Amino acid sequence: MAAIDRDVEMAVQDLARMVAVDTTFPPGEGYGAFADLMTELLMPLGFEFERVTVPHDLWHVEGGPASGERINLVARRETDRPVCGLYYHVDTVPVAPGWSRDPLKLTVEGDDLFGLGAADMKGTIAATLLALRAARECGVSLAYDPMLLLCTDEEGGLYPGIRYLAEQGMLKGHILNFNGTAAPRIWAGCFGIFNLQVTITGHAVHAGEGNRTGAGVNAIEGALPVLNALAALKPDVAKRASKLAPPPHATGPLRPQLTISAVNGGTAGGQVPAEVKILVSRRYAPEESYEDARAEIEATIRNCIEGTELGLKVDLVGHLIPTDDPDGPHWPRWQQALSLGFGYEPNDFQKWGAASCSDFGYVQKAGFGPEVLLGGLGRPESCIHSPEEHTTRQDIIALAKSILAYLAADFAAEAMPESRI
Repeated sequence: MAAIDRDVEMAVQDLARMVAVDTTFPPGEGYGAFADLMTELLMPLGFEFERVTVPHDLWHVEGGPASGERINLVARRETDRPVCGLYYHVDTVPVAPGWSRDPLKLTVEGDDLFGLGAADMKGTIAATLLALRAARECGVSLAYDPMLLLCTDEEGGLYPGIRYLAEQGMLKGHILNFNGTAAPRIWAGCFGIFNLQVTITGHAVHAGEGNRTGAGVNAIEGALPVLNALAALKPDVAKRASKLAPPPHATGPLRPQLTISAVNGGTAGGQVPAEVKILVSRRYAPEESYEDARAEIEATIRNCIEGTELGLKVDLVGHLIPTDDPDGPHWPRWQQALSLGFGYEPNDFQKWGAASCSDFGYVQKAGFGPEVLLGGLGRPESCIHSPEEHTTRQDIIALAKSILAYLAADFAAEAMPESRI
């Protein structure tokens, strides 16, 4: 533990190198460069590596927002111990307007560490490296062989890397998912999300001819009724409530959400626009049906287009299914490790879910689980998915200590389910 405190600046340097690799999704073109960096950082710790590329046909949508190879890195260090998978998604959301700092350069201000992905979730990788180096330096005997799963397309992708690994039978043991918070939380599961790319097409002509009957069809103007109808559907969707336990201090139940996430169209002021693309995002509760939720949106859109000269195409470009209650026999010991690292008391822990989403519903569906442990660096003040995203040295240290404790053979050995077999 003292080595973690002493060497935290190595973790800061690692995080700086990770933030500098642009892994924004979409488009997702930096996965190969990030796998190169992680191989370099993990090689001295005795890991062996396998790059697993998700086949193009599984994730690619013609005209969709994603491009680049979907390269997942699996780092193994196998002996005869049980395996503990350590999961990270390496993609980040795109840079949002409003950053005052360079989002792809780690900015250190006191103990605050600013950068895209600093909290979600490259900082958790830096914390893991810090823990593994301390274990190696101090000769800590481990209870588990760590298997690092550095995966693609969690931020709304159609076929996340961890899904492919699970469906290929490549996962072992149980998994610690670091796409969570630094709070004393027992995960109760989460919502699903799907993203529809709606393409509305018209007919381009010279803008000077646009007011002549039959001269052209303005796709952007034709999309206005669609946007208005989706905006009207939004509050109706939000009236529905989930039975999934909400976070502490929530003002009400968790509710589904419909969001118009992006609109792109047109090329020049001198041309009637022939195409507009609308990205519609729908978060759905575990009690809802994906098929029904999608059908509701598509019916709303088609009602607006019917009888016009506009063309319509709707593509699914991203989908994460809900994650069921991931409780299991390893959770009590992970809570003890979090208490050691972050200073929590046993009665601090509460069980709750979230309208945020995870790619681990696919892992459960593939027959791996349902147990999934959860931890991370997220806090309300971390600005995850927002300008000025950041984490802190203190939280990286605390998470590293929690990881080291959980992997160590001499920590709460009586609480290990494997010791009772």
